[in-house]
Amino acid sequence: MTLTEKSALLDRTLSQLGSVLVAYSGGTDSAYLAWSAHRVLGDNMLAVIADSASLPRAELSAAVDFTKTHKIPTYILHTEELDNADYQRNDSRRCFHCKDELFTRMEKERKRLGYRHIAYGMNLDDKGEFRPGQMAAEQHHAVAPLFTAQLRKFEIRTLARAAELSIAEKPASACLASRIEYGRTVTKENLSQVELAEEILHALGFMQVRVRHHGDLARIEIDRADLPRALSIHVLDQITPAIKDLGFQYVTLDAQGYRSGSMNDMLSASDILSAIR
Repeated sequence: MTLTEKSALLDRTLSQLGSVLVAYSGGTDSAYLAWSAHRVLGDNMLAVIADSASLPRAELSAAVDFTKTHKIPTYILHTEELDNADYQRNDSRRCFHCKDELFTRMEKERKRLGYRHIAYGMNLDDKGEFRPGQMAAEQHHAVAPLFTAQLRKFEIRTLARAAELSIAEKPASACLASRIEYGRTVTKENLSQVELAEEILHALGFMQVRVRHHGDLARIEIDRADLPRALSIHVLDQITPAIKDLGFQYVTLDAQGYRSGSMNDMLSASDILSAIR
């Protein structure tokens, strides 16, 4: 299919849903889905933001600003995955427990408000990645219109760019818990450490970053194009004390640079298999 044909299929898919709650994180995929659903369904859709300690405040603010700009109906749902011991344990199924909490809460809201479906932003590229949350979506019968339309990540950005949406160039993001090494308990405290550390790096002009939490050690991933500047003594002398002040004893810069899902390198094949069964 051409991109035009895929876009038309997305519109038909959304139209057939009739009414829908969209799981909206503020990232490019879910934002484009929410924007498209509103364009097709009008007020028969509602963008639902899951708010918890794992969502950076800056991301929440940006997500709300986007829907406000485009007059997309939005509801902030306060989720409580941090109260779940299975989530706190932070094993290979953490993402499943997070999304199970989200979709369980969304299903209650769907019934209460009278919407027909729940949708989320899985696309064609996501299907081939390690994402246990997709199992939770399947169990709760959440639909994936972007996947149905066979849209890939770069195609969604292309469509968003054509529509002159600000989220077209938004760097990829993920929940703060994805920065905590597997096996380390997820707490509000270590989530806050990561959030504040990444805010420091953003303030220094590094937009595509991850701060990986390894206990006393903060492992910083920065886009490789920005590594030369980050490796200057002047910048390192700004980064190191600021991040140590957050409670880390050691600060290291990952020579491989930023890469999505690098914590998954810690998982064994059996960990991955148990998470997707």
